[in-house]
Amino acid sequence: MHDLTGFQRDLLYVIAGNEKPYGLAVKDELEAYYEQEIHYGRLYPNLDTLVEKGFVEKGEYNGRTNYYAVT
Repeated sequence: MHDLTGFQRDLLYVIAGNEKPYGLAVKDELEAYYEQEIHYGRLYPNLDTLVEKGFVEKGEYNGRTNYYAVT
């Protein structure tokens, strides 16, 4: 975990504190914490990085919505 950014650690914290949150729920919680807008171009690439590194699992609720869970 030493190679994660602060934002990525915050993502892990939000995901761990919720039951399989979807991307927009993660975004909403981070926006409340940071008190500023989180752009999709920042959110989803960082979520994908956490998936690639094996910290987070990504699954599907339906054909359009993905959930995230700490592994």
